[in-house]
Amino acid sequence: MSWIELSLDTTNEGVDWVCTLVAQTIDINDVYITEYTQVNQEETSYPSWAFTINLYLAYDVYSRTRIDKIISLLSPLERTGIATAIRTNMVEDKLTNVNALNPVINKVGKRFFVLAPYVHYQPETTDEVILRLNKSFAFGSGFHPATILSLKLIERYVLPGMNTLDLGSGSGILSVAMAKLGATVLALDNDSAAVQATQDAVMLNQVEQQVKVMAGSLGSGSALGHWMNQEITDHVSTVQPTKSFDLIVANILARVHVALADDFQSALRQTDANKGLLIASGFTSDHEENVTTAFTNAGFEFVDCERLNEWVAFAYRLM
Repeated sequence: MSWIELSLDTTNEGVDWVCTLVAQTIDINDVYITEYTQVNQEETSYPSWAFTINLYLAYDVYSRTRIDKIISLLSPLERTGIATAIRTNMVEDKLTNVNALNPVINKVGKRFFVLAPYVHYQPETTDEVILRLNKSFAFGSGFHPATILSLKLIERYVLPGMNTLDLGSGSGILSVAMAKLGATVLALDNDSAAVQATQDAVMLNQVEQQVKVMAGSLGSGSALGHWMNQEITDHVSTVQPTKSFDLIVANILARVHVALADDFQSALRQTDANKGLLIASGFTSDHEENVTTAFTNAGFEFVDCERLNEWVAFAYRLM
């Protein structure tokens, strides 16, 4: 069978954007992600390419239409420097033996290692925490800077026995990370694909006893529509903010952080051992002032910060 191979190189954040944008156009099993290998030694204009993504379409009468749609969907990524232009090639077979070809072992922070299910890895110390993820169209591959920053703060602040909320769980990577550090987790997302991806990640990592996955949002978040594109979504459950969480992780858009700042404050509890902690990410430095102002006005005090390129993640505590 003949296939049309579409390939492009991306930055770290480009992986999640590519997968999300083509979700309605291509099967996830026809998406292959490998580490970028520079083939042209004179290629120096974009030294930040991190991955190559190959997409495969069956060659048929609909191929041209599907190719044009994918090129149109992904063209903004090229314009913003997140990805290269799409390369097109006719092949007889899809990329094979991906597990042997540049297997991606993504170390984040001091302890987390993000791997595909098929990648063999032998931990070198007992402190290492393995997070395995299937391919999905949900945000949270482990490559995006916002996810990396969230994991670094989770590693620093999550303690065994904490009752935590992962708001906007996406792929489920942050829920799994918190569970493997000993926390109990409520994973919420208002996107059905993300809910399924989180559930798959929970089962794959065998933390289903610690993580409850729901379609829903916190407080007024249910009225905001789909967070990524503001479309109206089917009704999802609302978790009322009632001083029940020790820690909230929210890797979501800046405008949602601003809208939910008071709900975050109301959902966190204070104990003798712990003042409620909020880990907020998913935005760049140009939104930093609006987010920090909203948190301060809601009664939070700054604790910590992680940065990667233009991306920012904060830790705030209840005052």
